[in-house]
Amino acid sequence: MKLKVLIAAFAALFALQSGMAGAASGTSRTSDKAAATKKATSKTAVQKKAVAGKTAVKQGGARKAAAKPASRSSATKKAVAKGKAPAVKSAKRSKGAPVRASLRKAAPAALALPPATAVGEEAEASLALDANGLPVLGSSAFYVINQNSGEVLLERNGGAVLPIASITKLMTAIVVLDSGQSLSEPLVITEGDIDRLKGTGSRLSLGATLSREDMLQLALMSSENRAASALARNYPGGEAAFVEAMNVKARLLGLWNTRFHDSTGLNPGNVSSPRDLAKLVAASASYPLIREFSTAHERYVDVNGRNLRFGNTNSLVRSPEWAISVSKTGYISEAGRCLVMQTWLHQQPVVMVLMDSQGRYTRTADAKRVRKWLEQATTQRLAAAPQRTGG
Repeated sequence: MKLKVLIAAFAALFALQSGMAGAASGTSRTSDKAAATKKATSKTAVQKKAVAGKTAVKQGGARKAAAKPASRSSATKKAVAKGKAPAVKSAKRSKGAPVRASLRKAAPAALALPPATAVGEEAEASLALDANGLPVLGSSAFYVINQNSGEVLLERNGGAVLPIASITKLMTAIVVLDSGQSLSEPLVITEGDIDRLKGTGSRLSLGATLSREDMLQLALMSSENRAASALARNYPGGEAAFVEAMNVKARLLGLWNTRFHDSTGLNPGNVSSPRDLAKLVAASASYPLIREFSTAHERYVDVNGRNLRFGNTNSLVRSPEWAISVSKTGYISEAGRCLVMQTWLHQQPVVMVLMDSQGRYTRTADAKRVRKWLEQATTQRLAAAPQRTGG
């Protein structure tokens, strides 16, 4: 009996222990399952946040793209950098090539000069006036004076010292004529007359023999550089003495801004001012041969058995509308295109000096404009000056 009670007690105790262990095990499994569920829930939340973040980024990118529709992709930028795709024009201006310094000022848009044409030298030059009623010219420096009265009719940069190119040959002619050398003496073109500074050509070939008078006329009328060189080379004491005589004569004439380094004008060191050149033109007008040779239309000269025609470099001397007593043109790159003249208007000698113009026909077109302006605006002024005859 006691044994049965004891067995029953052991059985009850075992059952109680087994129940507690099962409850503990169940609790543990329930806790693990809850933890797993919580972990899964947390992971899902993280994934949802990541997805939401990506969506937000995409939406932000879309908004930026909408705000900047002209933005290019990195691939396009690379293609442009390699020159494989058209590049967008830059707002910055590229630096231009260096240009020759000049006194030239552009005319106002309303007064801009018309572009030169192939027949611009012969065509009638249009006259435009600035706000002061003065003619708009393409030359950067000019000086126009009534030689009789001394009245300055028109001036811009009259005191500017500039290269004068072949205007030099007026002084060359003065020195030759002052020297008293025989005009019939034959002079020969040699290697020393070849232009090695600017590389200009000439139809006076080596060995060509012309009289000093012919050389003088070709230098003045056709601006022949080899002729001017031969005149200086055959001066007593040679070229160096000739250039010295040119500078001495310049001082005697009061040309204080004038310097000479050669007889041709090819050397850009030959400089003067418009005011000085007006004096040089006036002095040249006192030499009958300079007046004759500088305004001759043409001359046929025998050069090594060939009869060659040489024409005047100033087309205005051939115009019946002009009465020109002295004329000389000049051009090298440093000087631009130059023209000096003594012309007669209302029986008055008017000296025109036009310097540093661009374009083949600008200097003669400027001369036409000045004449037209003088005839329209200063007729009474010119006519009132004391009259004289002759050149």
